[in-house]
Amino acid sequence: MSDTSMNEPFTDDELYHLTVLPSLVGSVISFSDSSGPVGAAKEMLANAKSAAAGLTDFPENRILQAVIPQYEDRKEALEAAKGLRDRQIEEVKKAELSSKADMKAYALSQVAYVNDVLTAKADEQESAEYRAWVMAAARATAEAAKEGGFLGIGGTEVSDDERAALVEIATALGVTD
Repeated sequence: MSDTSMNEPFTDDELYHLTVLPSLVGSVISFSDSSGPVGAAKEMLANAKSAAAGLTDFPENRILQAVIPQYEDRKEALEAAKGLRDRQIEEVKKAELSSKADMKAYALSQVAYVNDVLTAKADEQESAEYRAWVMAAARATAEAAKEGGFLGIGGTEVSDDERAALVEIATALGVTD
């Protein structure tokens, strides 16, 4: 997290939540409908690529500059990723999630929390761009693998359950999708 001027309006905890939200919405989409192990891998990769594209899509956005890692040293990047992963694991353990439904409810509560933080503390344009970035990550996840069908034949690009999850995410984030 590189831009100290953006860090000022947000607490470290808020920056953490702003940082991990794209992966959480990806989980909501992935848990909405099963696309098998290959499909799940495609969804995770699509989510990560879309999240990484935030700085390209919104190069002047100070929120994204603060939350998208920009490391020149691979070792530093891996350590930062491990730290985020460890914190996410702790947060999930604290929440005592025991089902996909619990995970979805937890993730949507985090989306609503981030929306509240943005509304209270961030510039309208940068907030709108951040929300667009999160929704792009959710859509990329939904579109990454077909659901249904057999061995990649048939099925649907975005299932009804994934569409419903996209609407829930958008609603919690305060946007129309």
